[in-house]
Amino acid sequence: MMETYLIDTHSHINMIKETGIDEVIQNAEKNGVRKIIVPAAEPKDIPQVMELVNRYENVYGFLGIHPSDAKQWRDDLIEEITELAKNKKIVGIGEIGLDYYWDKSYVDIQKDVFIKQIKLANKLNLPIDVHDRDAHQDTFNIIQEHNQNSKVIMHCYSGSLEFAKKCVKAGYYIGIGGVITFKNAVKIKEVAKHIPLEHILLETDAPFLSPVPFRGKENQPAYVKYVAQEIADLRGISYEEVASVTTRNAEEVFGI
Repeated sequence: MMETYLIDTHSHINMIKETGIDEVIQNAEKNGVRKIIVPAAEPKDIPQVMELVNRYENVYGFLGIHPSDAKQWRDDLIEEITELAKNKKIVGIGEIGLDYYWDKSYVDIQKDVFIKQIKLANKLNLPIDVHDRDAHQDTFNIIQEHNQNSKVIMHCYSGSLEFAKKCVKAGYYIGIGGVITFKNAVKIKEVAKHIPLEHILLETDAPFLSPVPFRGKENQPAYVKYVAQEIADLRGISYEEVASVTTRNAEEVFGI
């Protein structure tokens, strides 16, 4: 029987404060997490991501600017990211997208920066890792209009089952994290139960959104196994099946 292991496809390990990075990586390995992808959120994260992917064999990276940090965008980042993405361990442009939850005052800037980064991903033939909070339709419309050849991951998915089906029909992948273990997370439980397993990716979004039984504590990649177990329980299938299919999905999407 093939050994099953997990991939944490979205984990800000550079932001973890309570545990040293070496220990975070060791904990992950002990818990069957073989690969971790670290996204950038603001310009200062970019050198941190590069440092991590160069230092650790099992760490990969996304480069991009988060919608909440869209005001920090500079057009010369296009050139910088293009150069850094020659490193084969940069496997996507992210985390990029739209966030209307915190501040709607600069939506036009968010959209502009999102479109520029989609075009950059297309040019580099890299997937896009999409942050979409309270902006489902605008996010979808922009991707449909501007994305040509990049695979799409809806990170930390928070929409309805109906919208998830629309995303899957468009060929997108759905990123599911620790929220699925929360008792009141009805929508994401429905999504995990009913969309094809072939379109699901596992993630932690560490250090945020720790799964039960670590809710309220700092999250880390080792805890992605609780996400896999919850999906298995909801679908009435084995943990091994969830691990093996979602890992294969991640390997195909990111070429790792």
